[in-house]
Amino acid sequence: MSITKHSELVGMQKISEAVALTLKEMRKYAHPGMTTKELDEYGGRILNDLGAKSAPYLTYGFPGWTCISINNEFCHGIPSDKKVLQEGDLINIDVSAELDGFWSDNGGSFVLGADINNHQKLVDASKQILHRVIHNIKGGIRISDIGFLIETEAKRRGYKVIKNLTGHGIGRALHEEPSDIANYSDKSNLTRFKKNSVVAIETFISTTSTYAETQKDGWTMVGNKGGFMAQHEHTIVVTDGTPIVLTEINEIWN
Repeated sequence: MSITKHSELVGMQKISEAVALTLKEMRKYAHPGMTTKELDEYGGRILNDLGAKSAPYLTYGFPGWTCISINNEFCHGIPSDKKVLQEGDLINIDVSAELDGFWSDNGGSFVLGADINNHQKLVDASKQILHRVIHNIKGGIRISDIGFLIETEAKRRGYKVIKNLTGHGIGRALHEEPSDIANYSDKSNLTRFKKNSVVAIETFISTTSTYAETQKDGWTMVGNKGGFMAQHEHTIVVTDGTPIVLTEINEIWN
């Protein structure tokens, strides 16, 4: 969507704060021994208390309030009472929701407890790259140039990017135009970021794979060549200068 009046900005700020707070609190609440279902139910209660409705549940009938992926699961992991969190797990939580007709999206990967499996370097790369690319976005910049920057920064750190997972426009629906804010330079994409538009910017940084494949459950995605992936995401408003990071209170950059 494009912000055309102050009330729209306020609406986007309100839902963005709801999803950002939910993500932050879920990260703090996660601990070894709990199931991903327990963690999801906790997040669902926070969204409900804030008056927000789970976007994946509303839009796709996803079997959970949030997406929680563990270790070799890249994204869209289904919360389950059979998945128990363990020390050192690489966890990704993605929280998106709707409130008063406005939609927002954010996510982040983190290591649970001690980094006994050596995932922290990957996590740090993903969040650092997201910070850099967001601060290079403004009206008129080519989307493909941002993709080039993401991939270049990933390669410089010894990592790859996932090419079939992308950021997207958001605001009045979960997914809007531009629909493909890729993590690589898609030279066929001539679209430029527009001032006052709202977009969800995501990094998909991986150790081995370049594509994500859907598993038999119809939701969970893993790498085509295995390995691990870290994802971080903010919903922003594009300006002529530094973007407005609507979901900044999730503290994924801390």
